[in-house]
Amino acid sequence: MNKADGQDTADRLSAIVANSLDTQAKTQDLARQAYQSRTQFHRLFRIVVEETPAAMRRRLLLERAAFQLGHTGMSVTDIALDANYGSLEAFTRAFRRAFRASPSIYRRMRDPHFHLPASNKIHFFAPGSSTKGGKDMDLFDRFAGNDSWHTRRLLEYAGTLTEEQLDRPLPTVVELLPWRESNKTLRQLLENIIFTKEVWTAALSGADMDMNGPPKSQRSPQALLQRLEKTDAELHRILGDIRNRTAWDDTFVDALCEPAETFTYGGIFAHIMTFNAHRRLMALDALRQLGVQTEGFGDPMEYEETVAPWNQRVALKMPSENTLADSKVPAKPQPSGSIPAARLR
Repeated sequence: MNKADGQDTADRLSAIVANSLDTQAKTQDLARQAYQSRTQFHRLFRIVVEETPAAMRRRLLLERAAFQLGHTGMSVTDIALDANYGSLEAFTRAFRRAFRASPSIYRRMRDPHFHLPASNKIHFFAPGSSTKGGKDMDLFDRFAGNDSWHTRRLLEYAGTLTEEQLDRPLPTVVELLPWRESNKTLRQLLENIIFTKEVWTAALSGADMDMNGPPKSQRSPQALLQRLEKTDAELHRILGDIRNRTAWDDTFVDALCEPAETFTYGGIFAHIMTFNAHRRLMALDALRQLGVQTEGFGDPMEYEETVAPWNQRVALKMPSENTLADSKVPAKPQPSGSIPAARLR
């Protein structure tokens, strides 16, 4: 069998497995679709696909389950049944072994990466994208995942501070952005990180947005974390769909601007990641000035080493189930300043 014939055979056999995810098909059922005996099918599949049919099917079902946890509102029980597990307990055990996190914690992490290690690079992809040929590294995953992960860490650190510390004027304020925004306290820095994502999420989804920001009760570290998880879920869903359609150069009209402006999806994604990285580093420096013992610098490589399920070298550091469980006193309102509504992002 030459290389081209081998690739065609691999594509044909793997497609049989990939198309069986919504059925209760066993290996003998898949073999019949390939017009082979179970033994012949299993042997040829293992040679050309470099994985057994059953192992590949289990992996793709778990990858689909991870995608559903991160991108849909399906219940964990429904996702377990959809993955052909007879009980929630069996699904939880299998998912934890594969992703080193329980389904509930994985959903809270909002990690958009849902591919497990596979030498054949055949993975589950979201509807509308190719099942075959995906790369193990996705830069959208690295940038969006790292931004969300590091922001959560900053909020967890901030949750250890007093109200006075959160609102204490910073000794050093760096004003580098081409528009004005209040960055004089740690609370303001953290608020700007979250508000940036909320504004662009509203613009991308066509939703209404109060450009004055949320009330002061929504600016404690716990409330900011809840806002982050809510906006991340929608933002990652929107941008993930754009990524899957390879539509980064497509444009949309931002009706929140006055007057309305047109942007590319890729430009907006790069904009959010660039300026929130600046804000995150300023917040990290502010935490250290306030005496908080922090780790790392928010580097994407730290993100990989800490939470990335595709990294087999280290164990996953599990977030606490009670992160920021005790909220603090409502924060003081952020000064409105003279920030152009469409540019506080």
